[in-house]
Amino acid sequence: MHIFSIIFPLIFIVLSGYISSRSTFLSKEHIAGLSKFTFYISVPAFLFLNMAQADLQNSVSIAGFLSFYIPVLAIYALGYVIDRYLISKQSAPSRHAVFALGSSYSNTVLVGLPIIIAALGQQMVGIVFMIITFHSALLFTLTFLLSAKSQQTFSWRAFAKNMLLNPVVLSISSGLAVNLLGFTLFDDFANGLSLLAKPAIACALFVLGANLAFYKVADNLQASLIATIIKLLVLPCGVYFFAGSVFNLEQSLLNVLVLLSASPLGVNAYLIANQIKQHQATLASSVVLSTVLSVVSFSAWLNILL
Repeated sequence: MHIFSIIFPLIFIVLSGYISSRSTFLSKEHIAGLSKFTFYISVPAFLFLNMAQADLQNSVSIAGFLSFYIPVLAIYALGYVIDRYLISKQSAPSRHAVFALGSSYSNTVLVGLPIIIAALGQQMVGIVFMIITFHSALLFTLTFLLSAKSQQTFSWRAFAKNMLLNPVVLSISSGLAVNLLGFTLFDDFANGLSLLAKPAIACALFVLGANLAFYKVADNLQASLIATIIKLLVLPCGVYFFAGSVFNLEQSLLNVLVLLSASPLGVNAYLIANQIKQHQATLASSVVLSTVLSVVSFSAWLNILL
């Protein structure tokens, strides 16, 4: 399949959401309602159904986990060091941790998953889910751990509750439990979930574009560019090296891992920055920059991989 044929439909949907929001055709209330349907109903139905029916025997790979998460953690450490010694000298550890999160956290569900389905097919989603199940939990927990001393009001109990009840984590873990226990969804229920799941990818991309209209590239452009370059260039190169040269993974798995790591910064990282009250402008700018520039990075990686 031509690279343009993979990328263009996804860009078209994101751009449609952006224009609808920017032109005020859709108000914030409209977008909030669509977001709620997307992230609490349609996307969870899609994730649960696909995880429940996934071929787990061909989805679990320790080498795949290591190929993805070793570079992710290494890039997290790199981002922390860069902010500590070059960008935000003499600042609190919480500030460095948030910048590290902004350099390593991928928008795996809204962007990575649609790209992989469009480029590699629906059969690869089982591998995707096994990787992204721990993505937010690992990086968010690490960020809060490093920030704990300066976050006196932070509650680990509330954080654990929010993570466990996160619709993405909950739907994937529930689907995984159904799959492992050998339960078979009866046809009418599965068909109902399938109808709810059909608009998930399109809605997720549309909502992503609509929400981008609310973020602006702030004055802290240098830090945002550094985080974006690390996220879109250094991280996928690291995953490509570990997957191909260290663990010698099969090509299909390598493709999935690289495309996931090449995804732009996830909006949830900005929400964490707001909660910790560090680098909010940097991460808001990085969300916009990395999402726009990911069109170039995805096109380059698709040319290399396919």
